[in-house]
Amino acid sequence: MLNTVINAIKGEMVAVLTENQMKTLEQVLTKHLSGIIPAESEQKDTDLLPAFIAAKRVEGCSEKSLRYYESTIRNMLNTISKPEKQITTEDLRSYLDTYQRRGTVSKVTLDNVRRILSSFFSWLEDEDYIVKSPVRRIHKVKTGKTVKETYTDESLELMRDHCDNPRDLALIDLLASTGIRVGELVKLNRDDVDFENRECIVFGKGNKERKVYFDARTKIHLQKYLANRTDDNEALFVSLIKPFERLQISGVEIRLRKIGRELGIHKTHPHKFRRTLATMAIDKGMPIEQVQQLLGHQSIDTTLQYAMVNQANVKNSCKKFIG
Repeated sequence: MLNTVINAIKGEMVAVLTENQMKTLEQVLTKHLSGIIPAESEQKDTDLLPAFIAAKRVEGCSEKSLRYYESTIRNMLNTISKPEKQITTEDLRSYLDTYQRRGTVSKVTLDNVRRILSSFFSWLEDEDYIVKSPVRRIHKVKTGKTVKETYTDESLELMRDHCDNPRDLALIDLLASTGIRVGELVKLNRDDVDFENRECIVFGKGNKERKVYFDARTKIHLQKYLANRTDDNEALFVSLIKPFERLQISGVEIRLRKIGRELGIHKTHPHKFRRTLATMAIDKGMPIEQVQQLLGHQSIDTTLQYAMVNQANVKNSCKKFIG
């Protein structure tokens, strides 16, 4: 009863008092009302994080995202050592500052932590566990933009020529022509591929299903790879040695890094194929909405971040329109 009354009063005063004044008000109310109004049994603070995770699971978040949410929030709670309802903006600012000063944390990672904490405390506010989220006054972390590399035509051809088995060649062709995520690649089964229409169905983030399309070269190399297979595994890509199990993300990354080292290609990894396809599609005039659909992005802003505009095209346009 006591906290219910205090929270009701704070809720009516939140628009006219500062945060420090609100804390003073809470202290005064607690002091003078504690002997008059009995305190209700509080819900265990440890119940709030699992309840939040359950809510995010119902919303459709993947288990990988849920684990990231839970570990990030749990680390904050263990560090601050306060019940969720008592955590202030100053507590969180101090926590983020300490987290940043570790020296190995990027601005992007720091802002990801801020976003997760904001989501958690906003949920607490929406569910009436707290009056106001303490993250409201902690603004987005400014992050510097770096020009991320894409593969050149020469690099792609060098990687294709360097492949010493049909699987690696088919794998590189499929990544380059579809721009699918490596997590989507390893989930593909043989039955997911429609060779007649040169397309396949992939399951992206949040188990969202979409079609992607590959070129004639990829079709030929995929068919050749499957024709040489002697196993009965349903997976589209499997290991090169027995028992020919489904290829995992780490297996793809290790193989590409090895090829990159041998060829002297800087930063060879699966995601670079995705960025390369997006950049190439936009440079050739593909509408950004269609690129968004092709890559399976929920927000068009994400698509714009993936696509690095070709500087040669910028130079030519500058000459045409300005020079």
